[in-house]
Order: sequence, then C-alpha cells, then structure tokens
Amino acid sequence: MARTRPPAAPVPWAELLADPKTRRRYEEKIYRRRADQCWYWLGAVSDSGHGKLRAGSRTDKTSQIVTAHALGFAIVYGVEQLLAADVVRHGCDSPSCLNPAHWLAGTRAQNAGEYAARSRTIGHTLTDERGPAGRARAIRDAIKAALAAGADVEGAIERAVIAGQPGGALQIGLW
Repeated sequence: MARTRPPAAPVPWAELLADPKTRRRYEEKIYRRRADQCWYWLGAVSDSGHGKLRAGSRTDKTSQIVTAHALGFAIVYGVEQLLAADVVRHGCDSPSCLNPAHWLAGTRAQNAGEYAARSRTIGHTLTDERGPAGRARAIRDAIKAALAAGADVEGAIERAVIAGQPGGALQIGLW
C-alpha cells in the first residue's frame, strides 16, 4: 500500500518576509558574483538541487522549510507575483541559482518543455552526471572550501562544474 503525504499547508509568505531573521539567514547563504552569473546557494539542497531554508520562527509557529528561490522571488518581486506564478523557472537551468535576473515566472508546462529541450544538449547544465542535487552540492562545497582556504572561488566553481560533465563538457568531433 502506497503512503501518501497530507497536502502541505499554505506558506505564510507575508509573515516570513516580515521576519528580519529569515531575510538575514536567506541573504547570508547566497554567494554573489557578477550580475550576469549564477549566484549559488550555500545552504541545504533538496534532491531536486534547489536551495532549502528554514524560514520563520518556531515560537510564533511560522517556522517552515521553503525553497530558497521562491522566497527570494517573493522578496524581490512581491508575494502577489509569486502566488500568480505556477512555478519560478531558472533561465540558467541551475536550480541552486539565487540570481533574481535568472528567474522567470511561468507554468509547469513551460518548465517541463524547456527541460526536455535542453536536457539533451551535451555539456549542458542539465546533463550533469551527478544530477541536479549532486551538481548543486558539489558547487556549494567547492565555494565553501575555496572561501575557507582563501583560494580562487571562480576556479573552484569551474572545476566543480566540469567534474560532472563527461569529457569536461567538451564534445570531441567525430570527423
């Protein structure tokens, strides 16, 4: 007999956004780069590769695990825009990206169609051998290690990305 989960309670987005501790914890877990680059999540990562964050407060019973980019989308664009979107897509196809310029409100059909089209391109983010969670965790861990060692973070990110691509993300010509 299959187990089913009860439906999730609605997320109290307005209360979460009003909590300064939630916003601070969110901001502290983002590794920011140039405006055109992915900004990687340095906290917990779900099996789908998305950042996860405990938001709210246990004392006032608003504590809830939320997807980091959904919280970020609500912070940047507002709760109304978040609720109007079926999903928040990543134009960069990196589920752990927290750069608001890379987020797109859309439908599940759009998201699935884009995934199907791009997941077959050799060397693409979506073809990483480790899967989205493995890729996100490898990048997160590489950033944290480089920061702790005072090493080249961009180089660490590049090596972490390439490590998941057969042939180093390069397809050798057949002829």
